[in-house]
Amino acid sequence: MTDNRPWLAHYPQGVPAEVNLDEFKTIVAVMESSCQKYRDRPAYRNFGVTLSYGDVDRLSSQFAAYLLRDLALRKGDRVAVMMPNLLQYPIAIFGILRAGLIVVNTNPLYTVRELKHQMKDSGAIAIVVVDNFAATVQEALPDTGIKQVITTGVGDMLGFPKGLIVNFVLKYIKKQIPPFSIPRSIRFEEALRRGRRHNLPAVDIGAEDIAFLQYTGGTTGVSKGAMLTHRNIVANMQQAGSWIGRSLKPGEEVIITALPLYHIFSLTANCMIFMRIGGLNHLITNPRDMPGFVKELKSSGFTCLTGVNTLFNGLLNTPGFDQLDFSRLHLTMGGGMAVQRAVAERWKKTTGCPLIEAYGLTETSPAACVNPLDLKDYNGSIGMPVSSTDVVLRDDDGKDVPLGEVGELCIKGPQVMKGYWQRPEETAKVLDADGWLRTGDMAKMDENGYFYIVDRKKDMILVSGFNVYPNEIEDVVAQMPGVLEVAAVGVPDDKSGEAVKVVIVKKDPNLTADAVKAFCKQNLTGYKLPRVVEFRTELPKTNVGKILRRELRDAPK
Repeated sequence: MTDNRPWLAHYPQGVPAEVNLDEFKTIVAVMESSCQKYRDRPAYRNFGVTLSYGDVDRLSSQFAAYLLRDLALRKGDRVAVMMPNLLQYPIAIFGILRAGLIVVNTNPLYTVRELKHQMKDSGAIAIVVVDNFAATVQEALPDTGIKQVITTGVGDMLGFPKGLIVNFVLKYIKKQIPPFSIPRSIRFEEALRRGRRHNLPAVDIGAEDIAFLQYTGGTTGVSKGAMLTHRNIVANMQQAGSWIGRSLKPGEEVIITALPLYHIFSLTANCMIFMRIGGLNHLITNPRDMPGFVKELKSSGFTCLTGVNTLFNGLLNTPGFDQLDFSRLHLTMGGGMAVQRAVAERWKKTTGCPLIEAYGLTETSPAACVNPLDLKDYNGSIGMPVSSTDVVLRDDDGKDVPLGEVGELCIKGPQVMKGYWQRPEETAKVLDADGWLRTGDMAKMDENGYFYIVDRKKDMILVSGFNVYPNEIEDVVAQMPGVLEVAAVGVPDDKSGEAVKVVIVKKDPNLTADAVKAFCKQNLTGYKLPRVVEFRTELPKTNVGKILRRELRDAPK
C-alpha cells in the first residue's frame, strides 16, 4: 500500500488500519462459529416467524447434504437462488456454501431473456426459485444447462396454518403466482427432508474458492459474473465490521433487511456482518409496500437499518413513519446510490439518527469507503477507505493526480474480486496486474482523506442502487422493427436518483413511445425500463460513428 494515506490520521478511535485476514478462512467458518456461539438466539425473522441460529445450522446442513448426496453436485458447481427476502434464502445460500458450491444470486424480477443469459453464462446446474417466478424459469429452462429446479412458496417456512394461508392468498386472491409446470422439479421442503437422511460430508473449502457469482455490468457491456471468493466476503465483513462493530452489541442487534439479499450491499452488510455478531435479520419481503413496511417496523424493535436513498425517502413520506419509536435506532447506513442531502437531513430530524453514507461496488464485495459513525451532519462525501484498503485517484495515463484534483477512483484490497467469470479480457480492462480496480467513478480527495464522487467516467445508469447498462437497453430496443438507431442514457430522477432515457431514430414513422415502453416491459426488469422516450432525426456521433452518449445526457431538458 502507498504511504500517502491521509485518512489514517483521521480514522475514528478504535478503528484499525488493518484487519486480521486470518481470523476466518471461509464464510462457512464464520457461519458455523456464530451458529455455535448464538445457537439459541434469533437469526432471521419473516412474517412473524423466527429461525434461531441453531435452526439455520440444522436446515442449511440438510440442504447441503441434499445437494451433495441426492443431486451428486461437485465442489465448484453453480447453484442459482431466485427469490426475495424469505426464510428460505439464508438456508439455501449457506447450504450451497457448506457444500463447497457457488451461489449465483439471481434477481427474481428477471425477464426470460435476462434469466437465460445469466444461467447460460454461469453454467448453473440447479436453481432454487420461489413459486411467484417459477413460470419464468419454466420458459427459460430449455436454453440453459439447469438439471434440477427446486421450488418453494412464500409461506412454506411459516408453519401451519400461517404458511397455508399466505400461499393461498398469493395464488388465489392476489393471483401473484402464474401457472407453471416443471417436470422433475422438487419442493424445497422435500429437499430438506431428503437431506436429513444423510450426514453432511466434509468438504475442503479454501479462502480463494469462489463463493458467489454476483452479476453486474462492471464498467461496460453485457452482464458479467463478478467472482467473489470466500476471502473477499470474509475480508469485507471484517473491514466494514471494524467500522460499525464498535457500536454494535453482540446478540442484541435487530437489523432491518429491506434491500434484497441477492444485492451485494445487503448480502455483506446485513447477512454477513450481523451474523458475525449474532444479530437478528428482520427480513422485509416487499419493501415497496411502504404502509406494510412501516407496520413491520413498529413491532420489530429495530436497532439498525440499511438501505438506498429511495428507500429512506419513501419511508419519510409514508404516513405513520414519523410516529415510530426510534429510541433503539443507533445505526442507519446508506449505499448503492448517492445519499441526497435533503433526505439525510430530514432523516436525522425525524429519527434522531444520522444517515451514514458508504460507497462500494459489486467488484469490491462491496464496501470500499465509509463515513465515520459519529459524523454529526451530512458532508456530501463517501467517507474514507475501510481498513486494509488503499484508494488512489488516477488520470487517463494511470498517474496519480495531485490532492484536490479529480481522477478515476482506483481501489486495492482483499475485498477486490478475483475477476469476471470466464471473461479474462473484460477483467483486464478493470483489474491490473498489481490488483488495482478501476471503478470508472471520478472523485476527489480532501486533505483529511475524505473522498467525494463528482462524476462517472462510465456510462452506467444507477437506478435506486441498481446498475443499468446502456448496451443492454439498446440491444433490446434495437430489436424493434421500427427502430433505426437507439441510445440509452441516465437522466436525473427525484425518486430513483436516475432513470433510463432512450433516444431513438425511427425507421417506422408510426412508432410511438408507448409501443417502445410496452416492448421493453416484455424484455427488461422494472428498474431497467425507460421512463423517457425521445425521438430524433439523428444521434450525435464521433467521426468513427460511435454514439456520443454524454451529449445526449448533457442536452438541454
